[in-house]
Amino acid sequence: MAEPERPRIEPRLRPAPLLFEPAEAAADPEHFFDLESIEDPRELLSRATELTLAFRAATDRAVEYQAIAAAQLADPRRFDRLTPADIAARAEWTEDYAKKMVEYGRDLLRGADAEA
Repeated sequence: MAEPERPRIEPRLRPAPLLFEPAEAAADPEHFFDLESIEDPRELLSRATELTLAFRAATDRAVEYQAIAAAQLADPRRFDRLTPADIAARAEWTEDYAKKMVEYGRDLLRGADAEA
């Protein structure tokens, strides 16, 4: 009997890559991914939009990893598990937010387990 076909998960959109800047450029507070040197407003809008989308995508991914880590740290099967208050203190969150992140992380982990 053939295995049931799994629903396809759409791949994440890959926004423009964040380019790393040389240390001397990053030290200049007026310098930001070379945007200040773009004179054409169309090009400036395009590149600034690319960066905005890249930062949003990076933020979303980072939050997912925070949630997964919080869920793993709170796992009752761990002998060294942390309470939501402990997790909140480490991540500089409120305890309520830590609880929500633990639940979100558990949901993400369950989804990852279902895909495997």
